[in-house]
Amino acid sequence: MSLLTLAVSLHALRPPSCGSGVKLEDCDKRASSFQVGIFYCALYIIAVGTGGTKPNISTMGADQFDDYEPKERIQKLSFFNWWMFSIFFGTLFSNTFLVYIQDRVGWTLGYGLPTVGLAISVTVFLFGTKFYRHKLPSESPFSRIAHVLVAAIRKWRVTVPDDLKELHELNLEEYSKPGKYRIDHSSSLRFLDKAAVKSGPTSPWMLCPVTQVEQTKQMVKMVPVLIASFIPSTMLAQIGTLFVKQGTTLDRKMGPDFEIPPACLSAFVTIFMLISLVLYDRYFVPAVRKYTKNPRGITLLQRLGIGLVLHTITMITACLAERRRLSVIQEKLLFGKKDLVPLTIFILLPQFALMGIADSFVETAKIEFFYDQAPEGMKSLGTSYFTTSLGIGSFLSSFILSTVSNFTKKHTPKGWILDNLNTSHFDYYYLFLAVLTFLNFLFFLVVAKYYVYNADLRRSEGEFAMETSPNKSISALDGTVESKTSPLLIS
Repeated sequence: MSLLTLAVSLHALRPPSCGSGVKLEDCDKRASSFQVGIFYCALYIIAVGTGGTKPNISTMGADQFDDYEPKERIQKLSFFNWWMFSIFFGTLFSNTFLVYIQDRVGWTLGYGLPTVGLAISVTVFLFGTKFYRHKLPSESPFSRIAHVLVAAIRKWRVTVPDDLKELHELNLEEYSKPGKYRIDHSSSLRFLDKAAVKSGPTSPWMLCPVTQVEQTKQMVKMVPVLIASFIPSTMLAQIGTLFVKQGTTLDRKMGPDFEIPPACLSAFVTIFMLISLVLYDRYFVPAVRKYTKNPRGITLLQRLGIGLVLHTITMITACLAERRRLSVIQEKLLFGKKDLVPLTIFILLPQFALMGIADSFVETAKIEFFYDQAPEGMKSLGTSYFTTSLGIGSFLSSFILSTVSNFTKKHTPKGWILDNLNTSHFDYYYLFLAVLTFLNFLFFLVVAKYYVYNADLRRSEGEFAMETSPNKSISALDGTVESKTSPLLIS
């Protein structure tokens, strides 16, 4: 952020000005290669830093709760709701106040404020380090998973014995050490059990203990859910692109003197995210919990599924709003690229609201699911699935948009997606996204039907107790259990 602030502040790093009153398309002055390089270098440094902090900071926050303390265990069930609330609140601040500062005051102050805020956050984090609960460092989860996969493949002809006691496992003394957890054998992904069959060399690349195999199973079986989350992430990318571009063609006035800046339009989504998160945690969960007996109210995959349905409804709503916008354009003959449609920006409010509500279900369920279902010692890798889905979803959004644009330009008279929104057919594109999200929802239903949770959260004797039962297999949409984690040391 410091480098980015300098890039918009120092004369040597800032692109040359075109002068007042000169339109962008008429300006022939361009930034130098050095200036462009500094700017993109700052962006890539931010991307690398985000990739390192996002999966770990949420995991570290959740790790501050003691699963063996009833009060803290109950509080942990709400952690990710309020974690996402803080993220969305920061997003709202940046999409409103900071955008206003950048538009009306300048980029230096607009980037300088978050830089100072980040410096304060880092300072507070460092001073609080000694008060945090820290997990002991362990072997890289990538190497542990790689050992199991390679060993299973190399022993693909080996038969898994019927007596599970013949599989390789470490002795109990090993699991009495701090940070060590034993996981009982489960019946899923039986092919990976070959890695624990005692035959041939005993190197880590040929023989792995059952617990290590089960850890790998838990990470691998989340991959289909990860794949099902790619399309929802592409829907999230529509907020700052197509939705905002729609809004720039409409009447954005609020009162006689104030006009909503285009970049602030996504704030509507964030506002509804914040409202729905509070309502969900404070009212929906306690009400539904009475009937489901599930501490979370509904299971994580059920919550994710509700969000996917809302995404489909959102795209249909966006399609209808776009058809209304195009009908006014046809009626008023406003086909110019810069023609303003005499229609209030608030006709887009339903799609912004639905997207905010949908993402409060989807995004919170995703990060909590990937954390909750990842084994001990691989929690950060689990939450990295969440950021991976966001990154791939953004790339997928660009790919789908360009593919549909190129295809429709070749096979239709005008094409659906043009530089001029007033002659484009985004209504068709939104309908295409609605069909895509519905098909993804059907795929998700298949994945959820065969997914089995690692742990079962139940209510017992007036408090919520985390219980595990081996060798049970019920649909994940009902919130069930497959394998048992046995902590032999509670610290």
